[in-house]
Amino acid sequence: MLLVGDIGGTHTRLAVYTPQAGPRAPLAGATFSSARYPSLEAIAEAFLSQTGMTVTAACFDVAGPVVAGRAKVTNLPWLIDSEQFRQRLGLSFVHLMNDLEAIASGIPILEADDLEVLKEGRPLPGGAIAVIAPGTGLGEGFLVWDGSQYRAQPSEGSHADFAPTDEQQVGLLRYLLARLDHVSYERVCSGIGLPNLYAYLKETGYAEEPDWLARRLAEATDPTPVIVAAALDPEQPSPLCAAALDLFVAILGAEAGNLALKVMATGGVYLGGGIPPHILPALRGERFRQAFLNKGRFRDLLAGVPIYVILNPQAALIGAARCGLSMMADG
Repeated sequence: MLLVGDIGGTHTRLAVYTPQAGPRAPLAGATFSSARYPSLEAIAEAFLSQTGMTVTAACFDVAGPVVAGRAKVTNLPWLIDSEQFRQRLGLSFVHLMNDLEAIASGIPILEADDLEVLKEGRPLPGGAIAVIAPGTGLGEGFLVWDGSQYRAQPSEGSHADFAPTDEQQVGLLRYLLARLDHVSYERVCSGIGLPNLYAYLKETGYAEEPDWLARRLAEATDPTPVIVAAALDPEQPSPLCAAALDLFVAILGAEAGNLALKVMATGGVYLGGGIPPHILPALRGERFRQAFLNKGRFRDLLAGVPIYVILNPQAALIGAARCGLSMMADG
C-alpha cells in the first residue's frame, strides 16, 4: 500500500492507495491541521496508527520547492527529508514533489464533474497546459507533451515580481514596497495576499470599514474567509471587501494570462487551490476574463485558450497518488 500526502501551509491531507484501486479510490484518508504538528513524520505516524494500515512506500506533494529529496514548506517551519522519513517509517521509497507538480499530474485523469468551465476555448492536442493555484500561498506549474503523454513540471513563478497593470495596482505596489522587502504575486494573489489588498484599500480611503466587519476580522484567526464572505454576501455585500476581491480577481486573471504566455498554454489553463471554488461568482464576471486577455498583440492567441476551475479538493492527492503508484509499478 502507498501512503500519499498533500502538504499545505494550512492543512495536510493523507490517504492510503493500492495499485488495484487506483489513484481515484483511496482506502482511507484524513485531514490534519498542519500547524498543530511538529513534523510530517508526526502526522503520518498518527494517521497510520488511527487506520491500523501498513504501507510500503510514500509519495508527498509539498507547498514549496523540492531539491535533492528535501523540501522546506513555504508557510510552515518544517524541513522534510525523504531519506530521513523513509528510514523512520521503514519504507522502500519516499518521493517528494511540488504541490503544483502533483495537481498538474492529476489533470489528465480528472473527470467532467471535477471541473467548472470558466471560459470556452479551442484546446490544441498536445498543447502545453498551465496550472495556477491560489490557496494559503500561490502555486504555479505546467504540463508538456513528450510525444506520448503529458509530463508535469514544477515552478516557483508565484514568487516572481508582481507587475501592476493599472493605476490602482501601481498604488498597491507602492504601498507594499514600503512594508515588504519583495513584492511577489503570492503577496497579492493568495490567502496570505488578500488581506494585503484589503489593508491597502482601507488605508487609502477606498471605503469605510464598518464596526461589525472590524469585529469579525479582529476575532478571526484567518481574515481571508471573512473578507470573501463579506464580499459575496448576496444581501449586504461590504463595498470594501467586494473591492478587495475584485482586485484579487483582476490580479489572478493577469497572472494566469502571463503564465499562459510563458508556457504557450494552448492546451488550456487550470485554476487549482482552495480559493477559486469559493469565489466562482467573482471569477465568472468580466473582470477575470478581461485581465486574462489584456495582453496587447497576443490577445487573439489567448482568446482560444480554455480556462477551467478545478472543483475537486483532492486534485493534488489524485496527482501524487498517480505518480506514486506509477513508481511502484516501475519497481
